[in-house]
Amino acid sequence: MTVEPQAGDDLRRAVSDRLDLFNVATTGLDRWHAVSLFLRDDDDEIVGGLLGSIWGGWMHVTYLWVAEPFRGRGHASALLREAERFATARDCHAVRLESHSFQAPDFYVARGYHVFAVLDDCPPGQQLVFLRKPLGPGAARASKPARGDHAGDRARPREAKRAAARGRGRRVRS
Repeated sequence: MTVEPQAGDDLRRAVSDRLDLFNVATTGLDRWHAVSLFLRDDDDEIVGGLLGSIWGGWMHVTYLWVAEPFRGRGHASALLREAERFATARDCHAVRLESHSFQAPDFYVARGYHVFAVLDDCPPGQQLVFLRKPLGPGAARASKPARGDHAGDRARPREAKRAAARGRGRRVRS
């Protein structure tokens, strides 16, 4: 065994490709799509973007970022909407993503995402919030929590934290 913090993309890809092959062999699901949307300024500089992937009927949003001077103008919402359209066109039924408590979990909740888990002290003193959103025709129906879903599912992260403190809500602990 070797620890290689500076491993190149080729070495990292050797591991991820083999896991991908296992996943496809196990599930039979072989359709994968990269998701890459970019916001550019008048000089063609990237000032925002959304990156992720699609596999197994789900889109995973890995990164959504807009440069500070361009925030508050609806660009992040537009990037997210366009990614959701892209995913729906590729037969995705849902989106999943993570956001730290100091980032933008409330932004996602306001756009129909639901908190389904919170990892405390990640990083210390903060939370990693896991969110999901159904897509497509029936999404409004599917977005309502199923009977027995935890109280924090539809709550904003602060509300989810309060619910967990009262003994309700599903939590993932390290």
